[in-house]
Amino acid sequence: MASSSQASASRTGSRFWLWGLGLLVVLAALYSAGWYYATSVLKDQVLVALGKQERAGMTGECADMSLSGFPFSIGLSCSSVKIDDHDRGVSASFDRLSSHARVFAPGDITWSLQSPAEFRSAQGISVSAEWASLQSQLIARGQGIEQGMAVIEGLKAAIVSSLDGRSINVKAARTEIHTRQAGADLQATIGIDNATVTVPALPQPLPAVSADADVVLTGKAALLAGEDQSGEGLRGTAGIVNHAVADIGEGRTLALTGPFSFDDQGYLSGQFKLKIDQLGPWRESLKTAIPAAARTIDFAGKLLRSLAGGGDSVSVDLTVNHGAVSLSGFIPLGNLPPI
Repeated sequence: MASSSQASASRTGSRFWLWGLGLLVVLAALYSAGWYYATSVLKDQVLVALGKQERAGMTGECADMSLSGFPFSIGLSCSSVKIDDHDRGVSASFDRLSSHARVFAPGDITWSLQSPAEFRSAQGISVSAEWASLQSQLIARGQGIEQGMAVIEGLKAAIVSSLDGRSINVKAARTEIHTRQAGADLQATIGIDNATVTVPALPQPLPAVSADADVVLTGKAALLAGEDQSGEGLRGTAGIVNHAVADIGEGRTLALTGPFSFDDQGYLSGQFKLKIDQLGPWRESLKTAIPAAARTIDFAGKLLRSLAGGGDSVSVDLTVNHGAVSLSGFIPLGNLPPI
């Protein structure tokens, strides 16, 4: 009887261990499947952040994709990334992409891009860019990307038009961009430190500028979520500039606020409040940088000073109607092209 009881207990123990081992195998398989699912979430959200929206005519390619980090984290890298907007005729290519997320939070993503990068449009505009570093963080939930942040150090970019051969060179010590869904709206804040713009046709660069802006696009949260199917971008969009400030130092600042909209043809309309401090120094700086426009700059400076009552600071209304810009609603200043 004793030996029979021992044999029965032995069989029961063996079955227990077999069941335990089987359960571990099942759990490991489920965890592995979950890891690969989380990896696919990471991949999709990173490519959406870079512009991939297949339903809006955009595609993305991650070359030589490799995965790492199993079992507790997720790493995804590409030797290069390509984005194509087939509807608008715009393409972009980037060097190596590296991204990382925790396996239990695949929607909280950090990623970086190495330069150089190339952008081309069907309108003959090409941009080549390089930077010291580009770091980004994304928070993605059920409705796509909810928040995003990117910091670019040491940006250098050259913008060239193949239509007329004109070019512009841009440098910025630091660029920081924050975006988030605010209900149905999209809010973006941008900060730029020590940026210079060089136009080869001009004798010297424009004054170095630092700028920051806070802009809300009404009903455009889908742009960040990667779910905008209109294919129109900013056309047909309204919003508000909460503030936009440009500072070239020594108290020379320019601030802009007000509502705006783009029509279906891409022309801007808006009612802005423009505030300029240090009118005289602004005028002299621009005349030095753009001597060919000295007479126009002098005229504008005198006009603004008269509106300021002879002072060196002025606040005026700036009206844009279907691309036509006017001061105080009746003094024409020029026309803006559609986007």
